Amino acid sequence: MKGLKVSRWLVLLSYFGLLSLLLLWFTLLAPPRQIPISLALLVFVGPLLLPLRGLLYQRSYTHAWTAFLVLIYFIHGVVEAWANSAERYLAGLEILLSMTLFTACILYIRYKARANQSEELTNKGNG
Repeated sequence: MKGLKVSRWLVLLSYFGLLSLLLLWFTLLAPPRQIPISLALLVFVGPLLLPLRGLLYQRSYTHAWTAFLVLIYFIHGVVEAWANSAERYLAGLEILLSMTLFTACILYIRYKARANQSEELTNKGNG
């Protein structure tokens, strides 16, 4: 199914894009001054590493809770865009990537459910 492939690639591109953005943001582009860089990476990048294996193995359950997890990054992007004008372009990119990841995860779950349903109907007709 074409929609399943497109949504899978969108999930992976936006996930790794968001991961790369956060790594670059907190290490090279605008490192935090108030807290150590390692703590910022642990707090912001750490949770994003949790769904990596499930996303790579195409597990629908992981896509579902990744959609909820990524809302934290959307909120962070909105707050940073509002509060910090110097890093507004980074926050805007974070908002864009997090919403793309959210939408792609939801689409992936929908297309995978449809593919599984049509596969069950095909198997039922053959058996």
